[in-house]
Amino acid sequence: MTQSLREPSWPDARQAAFDAAAPLAAAAVALSESAHATLAEDLTSRHPLPPFDTAMMDGWAVSGPPPWTVSGQVLAGSSGRALVPGEAVGIATGAQLPEGATAVLRREWGLTSGDSLRPDRDVAEGQDIRRRGDEAAEGDVLLPAGTAVRPPVVGLAALSGHDSLLVRPRPQVQALVLGDELLDSGLPRDGRVRDALGPQVLGWARACDAVGVAVRRVPDTLDATVAALRSATAEVVLTTGGTARGPVDHMHAALDAVGATLVVDEVAVRPGHPMLLAVTPEGRFVVGLPGNPMSAAVAFLSLGAPVLAGLTGRAFPSLDEATLVANVVAPATEHRLVPATRAGGSVTPLPFQGSAMLRSVAVADCFAIASPGGAQAGDNVSVLSIPW
Repeated sequence: MTQSLREPSWPDARQAAFDAAAPLAAAAVALSESAHATLAEDLTSRHPLPPFDTAMMDGWAVSGPPPWTVSGQVLAGSSGRALVPGEAVGIATGAQLPEGATAVLRREWGLTSGDSLRPDRDVAEGQDIRRRGDEAAEGDVLLPAGTAVRPPVVGLAALSGHDSLLVRPRPQVQALVLGDELLDSGLPRDGRVRDALGPQVLGWARACDAVGVAVRRVPDTLDATVAALRSATAEVVLTTGGTARGPVDHMHAALDAVGATLVVDEVAVRPGHPMLLAVTPEGRFVVGLPGNPMSAAVAFLSLGAPVLAGLTGRAFPSLDEATLVANVVAPATEHRLVPATRAGGSVTPLPFQGSAMLRSVAVADCFAIASPGGAQAGDNVSVLSIPW
């Protein structure tokens, strides 16, 4: 088993994970199936937006200066005859403006007497008209390749004339939960504790727009771990526990047995130091998360999230900057990530920072990142957003 990076720095480990994952093959899918995938090509407009001049308000389309003679009505989805100066027609919001119209007079601003119409204030030429192409010209790039297809993107694609999109699919993720000490229900007993990772790891993946397939419990034996890795079918396999060097930590030996190549083996960071990333001969990514809950969360954000970004063709997950409110202690040679909350340009570390603790992770919106040696209150530090 070839090792690429042995205990790299935290920034180098994240970059290596992203670089290892080539984008999945693109496919054209119907708009209704495209949400949460990733654009594989630029989204361009197939026609001007809007495609014709439209009324921005309910009222009247008027031509020339007042007074106007009102004749007829134009509703959304229909078109009216051309107007000449001195004419007006009732019009609904979003309706196509008749040729010759010079403004839209809002309903509440009009004074009528029979078929005669006057305004109760000055009406400027072009008032409340949304002009053809105001939002985009035909052929304009609306969004670049690599954009996440959120529901509004689907709507924009439809509005701009698309029936399908060329996208990179959502990666499939499976989870293998190791640990004979774990319980699936009830209270702790006989030295065993509840499994805190199995119920949430696929939620982490879904927050990165992956498809969570299944969670499987795996006994703490080498044979069981090897069998679980060989039977996995997803593009990404998250494992919890077994990555350290303890008597029942079999992940390294199991990866060796299936012919996997280590991309990252441990990272110079706390918590999460014994995390790893490997690739099987079939091209499947194995993200080894430590068994302690906070360590596992840090490991997923450090290696798992960049792999998923790479597979979807999205940008490398960026870091923000903020001013640290309190000191953060870090080892001399390792980065330290602590759960935190942001307000404005400041970031406040939360208590309960132990690697086995989840209390602060449950309410944090980010991790504050201290460089080796730590950081002091008032320092500008990098901030890693939490996507869930």
